[in-house]
Amino acid sequence: MPEIAPSVLSADFARLGQELEALDAAGCRLVHLDVMDGMFVPNLTFGAPVIKALRPHSSMFFDTHLMIEAPERYFEDFVKAGADGITFHREATGNPAQALEKLRGMGVLAGLSIKPGTPVEEIESLLGLCDLVLVMSVEPGFGGQAFQPQALGKLRQLADLRAQGRYDYILEVDGGINPQTIGQVVQAGADWLVMGSAFFSREDYASALAEFRALAECREEEKAPGGKAGLQ
Repeated sequence: MPEIAPSVLSADFARLGQELEALDAAGCRLVHLDVMDGMFVPNLTFGAPVIKALRPHSSMFFDTHLMIEAPERYFEDFVKAGADGITFHREATGNPAQALEKLRGMGVLAGLSIKPGTPVEEIESLLGLCDLVLVMSVEPGFGGQAFQPQALGKLRQLADLRAQGRYDYILEVDGGINPQTIGQVVQAGADWLVMGSAFFSREDYASALAEFRALAECREEEKAPGGKAGLQ
């Protein structure tokens, strides 16, 4: 079953602890934490100290997305803060293979992300080191952007590569996921679906989660080969 990962980028920052508790109570298994440094992307959010403060408020899997330059400098900080998985951008580091190996050695899920302009071919040699691959369907940095359809081709390509049996990664998509696009990305092969404004605009998180899961599941049978939706 595809997993919904609410992104706290669209949550109420004045009450993040309560927001995570509400997501837990609604039955969410994942929460997406967007870390931005104002350099790799033109926005600032929060860092490891905030994640450490949030950790006691939730038993969810902390899916931590680093949109920062030279992310390997801070891996240890985020692991100590309570991140369960850490995803960084191929475009943000000069040695992504070494960074992935470093994360795997720390015992967390190791993820690699690509921006809309980066082709799958640029990361194909790294897929054997990935526990997760995140396809950005908007330019990283701000929530509420419109879905870019070219992401569907990348999802299909990555799902096909995985189906060949050479790789074993979770396929995640982030950006513009809403009731109109959720079925498309699931059919293309996505396992984890990051949802921001479309999720947090609902007052009842439990009913929102049920609705979005139902929309995803109705397309699950048409999913691209090699789906891997389970938590690790």
